[in-house]
Amino acid sequence: MVKRTARLIAAAVAAGVALAGCGSGDAGTQASGPVDVTFWGWAAGYDKSVALWNESHPDIHVKYEALPSGGQTGYDKMLTAAKAGTAPCLAQVGYETFSTFLAAGVLQDVSQYVKPQRSEFPDWVWNNVGVNGAAYGVPVDTAPMAMFYRADLFKSANIAIPKTWDEFATAAAAVKAANPQARIMNLPTDPYLYSGFAWQHGASWFGVKGDSWTVSIDSAANAEVGQYWQGLFTQGLVTSYPAFDAALYSAWSKGEVWSEVGPVWSASLIRDNAGDSAGKWSVAPMPRWGTTDAVGNSGGSSTAVMKGCKYPKQATEFALWMSTNDQSVSNLIASAAILPASKSGLANAALDKPESYYGGQAIYQLFRDEAPKVNPNWQWGPVMSATAASLGDGLGKVPTKGGTYQDALSGAQKSTLSALQAQGFSVSK
Repeated sequence: MVKRTARLIAAAVAAGVALAGCGSGDAGTQASGPVDVTFWGWAAGYDKSVALWNESHPDIHVKYEALPSGGQTGYDKMLTAAKAGTAPCLAQVGYETFSTFLAAGVLQDVSQYVKPQRSEFPDWVWNNVGVNGAAYGVPVDTAPMAMFYRADLFKSANIAIPKTWDEFATAAAAVKAANPQARIMNLPTDPYLYSGFAWQHGASWFGVKGDSWTVSIDSAANAEVGQYWQGLFTQGLVTSYPAFDAALYSAWSKGEVWSEVGPVWSASLIRDNAGDSAGKWSVAPMPRWGTTDAVGNSGGSSTAVMKGCKYPKQATEFALWMSTNDQSVSNLIASAAILPASKSGLANAALDKPESYYGGQAIYQLFRDEAPKVNPNWQWGPVMSATAASLGDGLGKVPTKGGTYQDALSGAQKSTLSALQAQGFSVSK
């Protein structure tokens, strides 16, 4: 009998070998009466979608329990419950953390239950909730990136909206020339926001070689992305407020920062925190690297099916419904400003609604058009908490000149390798 070591779990995540303890979950799927399914999550609107389901599905009752977000204590609670055998059937898990849950062996393979609706979602999205064609959950949303910008300021300064990153650098200099107190954008120092720029450029962080993980956070491709932003900062062409800081929000409102290249959820972030500039913003496609028509992604989540779920078939049925049903998707668009992952969800009429904050532009139509251009080759690793902590620490030193982007990338590379090795994963150069 093969010993189920952490190394073999890593290989399973990478190559699609069956994970220890993660069977198809046939046991308990035949219920003689109504069943109860518990669902842990935190996103706005999830409770309402659950209520909509329960109104029309008396044989499968879903009990929703709200947790703090995964990045706070939510994921820790889920993993602790899984180890204790008290995990819920369903859990909200972001794509960036899914590999961590897979490597921990706390998810169930539900491929047979999603098969009838697998074509409802793009292949690259399924790759975020499983390996080698197997699925351990259902996608909910994606987060393609675009350029949010102050249309009034660009127009008055006669500065063209940049279509490439070279043009963005030119526009950055033009913004500073037009208003010495203004800058085109704030320096991206949040690790997950920054990952979207690497993602777009094809600068992978994790990969697989045989039964081992590879780590390439300090690769040449990643260095190119880092050098780009380092250059704009060194030239004084961007601001350097902390990520998600009130000072940045104020700068958006006052016209001191003219744009934000960010994911779809930035639409509500800007709207809710820069109210004084309502009606003055627009959205354009994310600038491209040269002639490559690829977009980055920064965010997105799934409904994962946890190991030990007594009714995985029914749990998956609900998860698929939540991500595809017109009423549920409409609710999630309105409540959480998501871009649905499902093809039927992308056809939802709510995405065609003009947004008054964005000058009447139907901005989600643009994100719907950009979603198919997300680079499909990105892979998250199983120690993202360590990677993000190290990278975030390093990027946070750039504004004070206590370090560079390259320093941050090199530090994250070392920390990630150490974390993988400490947890018993096989690592290959």
